[in-house]
Formats: sequence, structure tokens, C-alpha cells
Amino acid sequence: MTVLTDEPIEVLLIEDNPDDVRLALHAFKQHNLKNEIHVARDGAEALDFLFCTGLHVGKINKKPRLILLDLKLPKVDGLEVLKRIKGDMLLRSIPVVIMTSSREERDVVESYQLGVNSYIVKPVDFDKFMDAVKQLGLYWLLLNQPPILQQ
Repeated sequence: MTVLTDEPIEVLLIEDNPDDVRLALHAFKQHNLKNEIHVARDGAEALDFLFCTGLHVGKINKKPRLILLDLKLPKVDGLEVLKRIKGDMLLRSIPVVIMTSSREERDVVESYQLGVNSYIVKPVDFDKFMDAVKQLGLYWLLLNQPPILQQ
């Protein structure tokens, strides 16, 4: 979906629902957040992208500035992806925001125990979903100051 360029990947969107992918990309574009976005459709694809394995072997590691992560993913679930990200010395400083439909308390608790930076339940309403993505982009990409070593 995303053409990889020499520009740094700003956002890694890990989402298996094509409608939610379209909405998120539309929201970023609509609100002039013209960041390079890479979409991974399942947890295994996301891990391959982040760790330069599988189809991404030999590619330059383009560490994203923000990861938007769904929990309910095929192949490797979101909690395992989060665990691998936060367990890696080079990736752990990347902010990870879980965007999921799960309101289960155990998912929230485990996500924070594993080091998630924010947990957001996806709004069902189109306008609210668009606003949530806009607010995420504005905060994490424009206002938040990551450590210099992350760049």
C-alpha cells in the first residue's frame, strides 16, 4: 500500500481490517499529516518490517516514529508484537499506541505491563474515528519530543 522512499517512515500502522486502514489513512491525509505511513496487515508482517526479516531481509531499517497497533491480529497477535517491540533495545523507545475494539480490562492491563504508551478503544462512529486519528497524529508526531537517539 505504501511506497517506501528514502524518507523516514513516520508511522507504522499495524491493522488487519481494510476499512480501518482506509479510515486511518484518510484521516491523516484529511488533517494534512502527510507522513510516510507503512501498513502491516498482520503481526508477522509488522515484525518482519521492524526487524528486517522475511520479505524485508536486507532492507534498510527505517524505524518509525510512531506505531499504531491493533490487538486482534492474524498470525501474531498485537500483545506479542508489543512484547517484541518493547523487549528490543533499539525499538523500545518508539511510542506504541494500541488502537483496538477490545474493552477487556485484561487487555488494557497487559498492554500497560508490556510498556504500551497509550491504549485507545476505536470509536465506532466515523467522525469520532477520524478525530481520534487526527489527535494521535498531532500529539505523537508534532508535539511529542522523542529522544534524540530515536531519530
